[in-house]
Formats: sequence, C-alpha cells, structure tokens
Amino acid sequence: MRFGELTAVDDLTLTIPSGEFFAFLGPNAAGKTTTIKMLTGLLKPTSGSIRICGHDTRESPIIAKSLIGYIPDVAVFYEKLTPVEFLRFVGDLYAIPPDETSRRTGDLFDQFGLIEHQKERIENLSHGTCQRLAIAGALLHEPEVIIIDEPMIGLDPIHIRIVKDELRKRASNGTTILMSTHLLNIAEELADRIGIIAHGGIVELGSPKDILANGAGMSLEEIFLDRVESN
Repeated sequence: MRFGELTAVDDLTLTIPSGEFFAFLGPNAAGKTTTIKMLTGLLKPTSGSIRICGHDTRESPIIAKSLIGYIPDVAVFYEKLTPVEFLRFVGDLYAIPPDETSRRTGDLFDQFGLIEHQKERIENLSHGTCQRLAIAGALLHEPEVIIIDEPMIGLDPIHIRIVKDELRKRASNGTTILMSTHLLNIAEELADRIGIIAHGGIVELGSPKDILANGAGMSLEEIFLDRVESN
C-alpha cells in the first residue's frame, strides 16, 4: 500500500489458517492499521490481493465483508441510538431474522455487562461501555473471521478477562482471529502465532514458544525491540 512516495505496507505475504489466533505486533506507523484497513475493505491495496475465506476482496467485496467481524480501536456509532437499536440495525445489515437478533443481543448483553445500559443513548455511555458494545456488534452475526485493532482499550480488568476468554473460545471453535495490539503480554498469552511488523514488512513470525526459543534468552519485549530497532 503506497501513499504517494510512502510505502506503508511493503510486499507483506501472510496466510492465517482457519481457527488460528494471530497477533500482529509493531510500533506506531509500522503498517498494522493500514493492513487492517485493507483486510476490511476500508482501503484498496496499491497492488497485490487479499482473500477472506477464499473470497477475493476486489472481486467479491460484499461476500468477503459479510464474513468479517471488525472491532476498531475507536468505535464509531450512530450515537442517538440505544445499544438495543444499534444491534437491531447491525442484525438488519446482515439479514439476521429479528427473533434471532433479539436472542443473540440478549446473550451478548448479558456476557459483556450491557443489560443495564441497553436503553440508554450511546452518546451517554462511557468509552469502556462503547468498546464492549462494539465487540458485541462485531460478534452478532457470528463471523468466520474476527479482526481487532487494540481490543482492550478502555476496558477494566473484569471485562478484559471476559473478552480474552471469549476470543480464545471462538478461536478454539474454528473462528480465525487477527488481533493488532501493543500489549505484548496479551499477545503472548492468547496467540497461536505472532507476527512483528516494522516499516511495512514482517520481521519476525512464529509461535510465541518458537520466537522465545530463538531469542537467545530474551523476553518477548526484548525480542520485539531488537527486531524493530534492527530493521
């Protein structure tokens, strides 16, 4: 992906199999968010191709997007809606039957502590509550692929644990997850594989165990800093 003379993502080739929890690490301006925007269809790559569950995002964009649950670092809502109205809107977008939308909404609100806020306007909710609502909205249609950009921002320790457990459970049940995060401990705890990106390219790739084994006794933080600084 190029922006004028700047190459934000440079010949990045990556395959994430079904059911893998993949953590995407990198410093600011490394290319993580640009990659995520290309995967979700918010940006068109300058060159190359992207496939979601085998569907090319250029040739079949609607099908590819329908398979994704996207959780941005800063969620944007129609703030005059209530959480219930927002999830009803999301359900309509994905053509989920109204009764099924109601059932799933109840389950998600119970899981993420949103029941007491379900009839408040979104504009009056705290940042952490909005983040939980964004996660619920992304999971409503039971996506095959979940793409998350800094999912723990604004969450308290209780809800961080709930989100971690839910993501790990979904990966174990076959959902593919790509998570961009600056929290190395979260990546080490949850991910099946970690990719470290610097200057638009992958500079380290492997399971947490393999990366640590090849790190000559260094911690994941030390390996991260070494790879980023050397590139």
